Amino acid sequence: MATPSWTVEAPTPSGGRLVTMHANGRERRLGTAHSDHDLVALLSAAGLAAPERVLDDPGVIEWQGARAHVYQAG
Repeated sequence: MATPSWTVEAPTPSGGRLVTMHANGRERRLGTAHSDHDLVALLSAAGLAAPERVLDDPGVIEWQGARAHVYQAG
């Protein structure tokens, strides 16, 4: 089984970022994060151990469309 990776998409106009898990050639949308706390909860629920340690690791999480840790469009 391949190691999953995660994408945090650009902030939506109303705020928040869609989080997607990629594994075995498939995508699974986990939900919308409005903060790092939300993101850690989504990643943890998807099975990532100690997600708070990899938020800034581009080999694990790809932040798209805005800087990491920014959840408001702007």
